[in-house]
Amino acid sequence: MRIANDLERVGDLAKNIGKRVIAVSGDNSQRALMRGLKHMAALVVAQLAAVLDAFVDRNPAKALRVWKADKEVDALYVSLFRELLTYSMEDPGTISMCIHHLFCAKNIERIGDHATNIAEAVHYMVEGQAIAGERPKGDISSYVGETLEFANKVPA
Repeated sequence: MRIANDLERVGDLAKNIGKRVIAVSGDNSQRALMRGLKHMAALVVAQLAAVLDAFVDRNPAKALRVWKADKEVDALYVSLFRELLTYSMEDPGTISMCIHHLFCAKNIERIGDHATNIAEAVHYMVEGQAIAGERPKGDISSYVGETLEFANKVPA
């Protein structure tokens, strides 16, 4: 049931991404921004496929690899967040487009978190115990504090 719930949330997040993509489809987005989002999305789709394979195969080792890889997705999200913030501050005309991209990035990151939840459930289902240790995170900062600090350093 937990896995079904995570998959339902993945679908909701994918739907939200689709709405944002339609909203920015006419904009001339920066290719670099799109490359970052595409890379992050490809990574998360691969993780989702791997964790579903782990579920079908009852393979806790494969689930553990997905669980450990979540920190890479988190790090990519933080990088994109900073890039989008900088880009919107340099050109206020792009704020709307950057916000849409930021929400897409956050939704992709959340899909990665749901893949990690599924990995934890698969591991528990097969091994009968939770994964030892804390969930790896590529983002150990507080977004609010870091954002304010970063915004104060970027020249207007």
